[in-house]
Amino acid sequence: MSSELLVDVGDDPATAQLGQLKLATIEDQQWPPDESFLSKSDVSQQFDASSPHLPWDHPFYDIARHQIIEVAGDDNFGRKVIVFNACRMPPQHQLDHHKLLMYLKGTLDQYVESDYTLIYFHHGLTSENKPSLGWLRDAYREFDRKYKKNIKALYIVHPTMFIKTLLILFKPIISFKFGRKINYVSYLSELEDVVKCDQLLIPTRVREYDNKLRASLKPSTQPPVSPPHIADCVLSLAIAIEGIFRRSANVTLVKEVQQKYNSGETVNLREMEDVHLAAVILKKFLRELPEPLLTYTLYNDIVNFASVSSESQATVMKTLVESLPEENYASLRYLITFLAQVSANSEVNKMTNSNLAVVFGPNLLWGRDNAMSLSAIGPINNFTRTLLDQQHLVFV
Repeated sequence: MSSELLVDVGDDPATAQLGQLKLATIEDQQWPPDESFLSKSDVSQQFDASSPHLPWDHPFYDIARHQIIEVAGDDNFGRKVIVFNACRMPPQHQLDHHKLLMYLKGTLDQYVESDYTLIYFHHGLTSENKPSLGWLRDAYREFDRKYKKNIKALYIVHPTMFIKTLLILFKPIISFKFGRKINYVSYLSELEDVVKCDQLLIPTRVREYDNKLRASLKPSTQPPVSPPHIADCVLSLAIAIEGIFRRSANVTLVKEVQQKYNSGETVNLREMEDVHLAAVILKKFLRELPEPLLTYTLYNDIVNFASVSSESQATVMKTLVESLPEENYASLRYLITFLAQVSANSEVNKMTNSNLAVVFGPNLLWGRDNAMSLSAIGPINNFTRTLLDQQHLVFV
């Protein structure tokens, strides 16, 4: 199975929402007799989460009917499997996220005394139904040691750059022990090593998405690998190497590694002899995004940024980057924080903020025609240098 050690959500505020449950929609539901009424004074427990039905007057009916969380039998190791389907989450205004959290806790309460496995289907999480980061932090606080102790594995299926970056960002506050339990799963077939997929009742949307991914398994059309893992390798391998990010790498090796990443294979850059390989791959990742990380929307603002007074630059820059899509903002914040660590060693590696801006400016923003006019290069590089200089004020 293709799995990758991910950053996880430690014992502090973090992003650890991974529930799962199940219930048919109102239209095709045939309700059984109300055999056990749940007291509203204890809505977080005393319900059978593995049951396909809940009565109409059940406190969790409005959550369960969406089939977000499911209990799906046992995995290949005899552990109970809990599944969370992101694609079944309705828009934010139609879902009580606090009650969803209580429902998840109530489900897990039935199994946390024994070993269990969590499977999170990420496809279908959008800006419309995505919980806020504040809710994710609050949710993590709810899950104390008893919930983490016996979870033996967390599988994130069809991870995107956003979910990978999000977990990386929470690395400082996440326990290493829990992080080792998190695995990326690029394709549904990889889950067969863990559980029989037929028993999971995988949403049609997820199966169709998986088929689409497999049909597009060509090096030129693969989604690029996320930057955090590569950046970590650069930091640990070559932060003290003079001219890092300004040297080239073996072209054949670059293509080979890029193809492995795009095919979902595990790549250990530390085993490669070329220390500049990770740096080149990181730059290629940024440059080959369908849209630049700083987005076409901000192109004019950034090119004209030089007209902003020095006293207002940090404030204006903060406003600009905070207008980015959440995924872009999280990736940019990670990247700039990482580059600041590189420049902190500039006495050795010679990569000052100005030098890094020259290298990364053209990889963070370009015009819609995929070209970079000579008149725009200077302003974009200047913006990048200022972002590095003032990152402690911008990303607060």
